[in-house]
Amino acid sequence: MEKLAALDRELFLYFNNLGSERWDWLWVALSDKWMAIPFYAVLLYLLFKKLGWRSTLITMLVVALLITATDQLANFFKHTFERPRPCRQEGVMEFARFVAERCGRYGFFSAHSANSMGVAVFLSLIFKSFYRNLYLILIFWAILVSYSRIYLGVHYPGDVLTGWFFGVILGFLFYQLWLKIYEKLRKAKENSGKA
Repeated sequence: MEKLAALDRELFLYFNNLGSERWDWLWVALSDKWMAIPFYAVLLYLLFKKLGWRSTLITMLVVALLITATDQLANFFKHTFERPRPCRQEGVMEFARFVAERCGRYGFFSAHSANSMGVAVFLSLIFKSFYRNLYLILIFWAILVSYSRIYLGVHYPGDVLTGWFFGVILGFLFYQLWLKIYEKLRKAKENSGKA
């Protein structure tokens, strides 16, 4: 386990130190949830265009539940394992570039990575029959958000990979929930049309 932790620290320092002041603003912006609002707005428009307002509202509700689930699971892990973030870890923080505005206490695992990957998987599964290649943009976005956490100095690569793992699982599970609700709505609409 110590070898794995040492590798995680080495990888963190390598990727974190690839950064430069010139690009710090970009990675800070990518990590800021409010900066993604235009991206979310486009996705909402695409959902509305293909599914209508009722299914779009249901989708928004399921996404909110998905993000809540990934956040709470990440918080549970953080307070269970109490692994310090790299920006608080002696022997690491002295050699890292800390760019974030603040540094939380514990970092295992990254909620940003779990959220972004969970939403990317969830929406990719919904959009697959409408926009075949949109999943590439969604996954690329999740990777950028996740890398920003390493760049800013607040998460190890292991935190990010674990976040992706849980994001993929929860994204798929919440898609199954969405599918059941969507099918019920579709059948109810068909039945009301026959009446």
